[in-house]
Amino acid sequence: MESSESQRNKCAACYRQFNRLEHLVDHMRTSYHSVHEPTCGICKKHCRSFESLREHLIGPLPKVECARIFSVRGCNLCLDILGSPNALRVHRGTCQLSRGNTGALLSRMANLGIQDDLNSRTRGSKVVALGCKMVGGGTDGSLDLCARVCLIDEYENIIFHTYVKPQIPVTNYRYETTGTRPEFLRDAMPVKQVQRKIQDFLCNGEPIWKIRSRGGKARILVGHGLDHDLDCLQMEYPTLMIRDTAKYPPLMKTSKLSNSLKYLTQAYLGYDIQTGIQDPYEDCVATMRLYMRMRSQSHKIEDYPLASDPQNRNNFASGRQSELERMTPDEMLEISRSDYYCWCLDTKESS
Repeated sequence: MESSESQRNKCAACYRQFNRLEHLVDHMRTSYHSVHEPTCGICKKHCRSFESLREHLIGPLPKVECARIFSVRGCNLCLDILGSPNALRVHRGTCQLSRGNTGALLSRMANLGIQDDLNSRTRGSKVVALGCKMVGGGTDGSLDLCARVCLIDEYENIIFHTYVKPQIPVTNYRYETTGTRPEFLRDAMPVKQVQRKIQDFLCNGEPIWKIRSRGGKARILVGHGLDHDLDCLQMEYPTLMIRDTAKYPPLMKTSKLSNSLKYLTQAYLGYDIQTGIQDPYEDCVATMRLYMRMRSQSHKIEDYPLASDPQNRNNFASGRQSELERMTPDEMLEISRSDYYCWCLDTKESS
């Protein structure tokens, strides 16, 4: 049994033990623990990412009791703990997703070249996913040039697909991974036209400088490594409307580096992508599914969920040190807020 003094100096979120209470306060000031962190369904320990939670449950040195229960009732994809082995079997039927038959789609798209539904039934889509495939430019073919782009809605319907004609000559078509041939780009849509079409669709009638997260008409943009894709499309879009699976803290490595989309899809959705010739539609589907899975998490509702909200900026102010040291670890956790925007909040804002 831990002494009452050691319990008092123990973080209520990550269970880290401190020698002095002021050190615990300093830890809470910089850790940004919150209800939005991935949490062990057994011991309730908060982890910074799902990778960290996975290590806690099934890593080289797991928490023994948690690992024992997880081996019987834990889902290796979403890391949830189910009520019984039978409930786990039923759950896996919905949690394990499949790649689907993209072969026919690839063949049809290669012949189709352009699919443009930006002005039709998809106008009501609030969330869309973007995927691009690059060919090479420059003397050594290492400069990424967007040669193919795809946009889908949250139901995985194709909104827009086209080959893209780069502004400078292509010196490496990277056929082994892109499947792109010179004739596909000869009469393709110029990159400036593609950029204009996609940006107009995303902004949805709002001036880009006016876009705000609440109550606007602009669409949420989902993708993986969107900084690079948007740069190759010579396009800008407000950060507050971007949901990037390469930058979302719960989906990053414990080292705070990005995971590949291929890894995230295999680890959290349960199937493989990017084998052989790669398709931007497949990437769009994977990022949209990851986004929807993260968005569907049920977290406690808070009026002001972010540490950056003005109402929370003095929660751990140095001027409150004495007051904070009189709080219990649970009370400190209660006022601690996240330093990142949890995607579950998109559900709240759309309701």
